[in-house]
Amino acid sequence: MRLDIISIFPEYFSPLDVSLIGKARERGTLDVRVHQLRDWAHDVHRTVDDTPYGGGPGMVMKPEVWGEAIDAVVGGGAASHGTPRMIVPTPSGRPFSQEIAQELAAEPWLLFACGRYEGIDSRVMHEYGARMRVDELSIGDYVLAGGEVAVLVMVEAVGRLLPGVLGNAHSAVDDSFAPGAMRNLLEGPVYTKPPVWRGHEVPDVLLSGHHGKVARWRRDQALRRTVANRPELAAAIDPATLDKHDRKLLDDLAFRVGPEDMAH
Repeated sequence: MRLDIISIFPEYFSPLDVSLIGKARERGTLDVRVHQLRDWAHDVHRTVDDTPYGGGPGMVMKPEVWGEAIDAVVGGGAASHGTPRMIVPTPSGRPFSQEIAQELAAEPWLLFACGRYEGIDSRVMHEYGARMRVDELSIGDYVLAGGEVAVLVMVEAVGRLLPGVLGNAHSAVDDSFAPGAMRNLLEGPVYTKPPVWRGHEVPDVLLSGHHGKVARWRRDQALRRTVANRPELAAAIDPATLDKHDRKLLDDLAFRVGPEDMAH
């Protein structure tokens, strides 16, 4: 997979040289290229922003600079990679999720545009939305100083799903929010050696070697954690996926699956 990132702070992406993503880059699984947006600003101050039309606080990133940058990056890779899918992190975008991460992991080429200040002139998204898939995505209901942190989050979420990036391919299958039987359930608590640490014992069932009981315990814990921490996810569980044990546990927690439980 090829990833291009355009930003006024390329140095922000040094974390992509370490850990799983760094190893994936060394192996060639990920081809990450970071570009300085100011390289396409032609005035003496290399200006990338201006005051907003209609007034208001802050500055808006200029469309002509972004246009030149995107054209150059896309033109430089079109012969071998076709057309990228463009990702613009913004608090006003649709929520980034594990499902979207899996969708993006299937793309051969992603182009990330990191906005700053009050964001990128909206005409940039309209212009390139007519030429390629453009997604405006948010990593949460809060505002950051710029899109760089959000891009780091998305690159790690997407990169770890690529074949060969994780040491154990089953790790991604068991993630919270991964599709399958545990969909809509958060991952439960995890433990490792030693069996007792500062008086805290590992649950006996995990030491039993009984795979069925371990699986049941993990599902119970996932249900408990989801009800406690993310009741809106628990309320959205498909009732058809619940067995008798699940239903009894939810009754014990005074939680019934359904829209009315959003207030619990």
